[in-house]
Amino acid sequence: MEWLERMNRAIDYIEENLTGDIELSEAARMACCSSYHFQRMFSFITNVTLSEYIRRRRLTLAALELQHSGVAKVIDVALKYGYDSPVSFARAFHALHGITPAMARQDGIALKAYPRLSFLITIRGADAMNYRIETKESFEVFGIEGIFRTDGDGEAPQTPAKLWEQSHANGDVKQLEARAGVLPSFVSQDLYPVNAVCSYRKTGPDTFPYMLCAFKEENSNTDGYTTVTIPAYTWVIFPSEPHQWEQFGDTIETLYRRFYTEWLPTAGYEQVDGVEFEMNGTKNGLNYIELWFAVRKI
Repeated sequence: MEWLERMNRAIDYIEENLTGDIELSEAARMACCSSYHFQRMFSFITNVTLSEYIRRRRLTLAALELQHSGVAKVIDVALKYGYDSPVSFARAFHALHGITPAMARQDGIALKAYPRLSFLITIRGADAMNYRIETKESFEVFGIEGIFRTDGDGEAPQTPAKLWEQSHANGDVKQLEARAGVLPSFVSQDLYPVNAVCSYRKTGPDTFPYMLCAFKEENSNTDGYTTVTIPAYTWVIFPSEPHQWEQFGDTIETLYRRFYTEWLPTAGYEQVDGVEFEMNGTKNGLNYIELWFAVRKI
């Protein structure tokens, strides 16, 4: 599978550079996607962040080197695996292995090892995945835009979730909803007026855009908002079952995970630059989610 080959090439690059600088944009290029999309996809597939995987692999190799070398200085091993000082290295080493670097030399000492990842096709259960593929002409959205770092650092709000929280608290979501107008005919009328779109333009190798958005229609009032044109795409759309609000987090995470781990590796499509919509609405008095992914045939 071409998708698997790309992901494994990215892992090969990371493994080959564990003792040097790892450019996440280069790993993403090998996976044929944006840096943000690659890190997000990696997390959903493996249940660990890319940065944590790299940290674990480096500390695994560092422990092996200390244990088997017998003569390597701790400071040299620390620098080799990207740590600025023995103190920061010892702190990270203890957090993972539960012992100090010096203790790793002791005969019979227990250490943890995190092996290299490989992406494979696995046979899962027979649960059906509901989805539909639709081609839509270009349309416009407008709303409240945030630019976020893929590593979560930077000024607040640091994550899209915090942008939602802040915008609900200060009334920005209600105001955007009032400016939105009617939903266009090409979307489900069960959706709320305000939703979200991600990765719709390039912002830098380590950042991505995320917008709380409404569809721009003739009766929309876009004054003071950022407006974005979404090109014509083929979309694969995954709807959720209606659910209680307290099930929202688990429901959306399951949709994302099944897209990345079950549908994308086998469907003969690839995601286009990570462009996606998170749509929310109600059905029969319960919450409802649609995830839209821009895709193209491989």
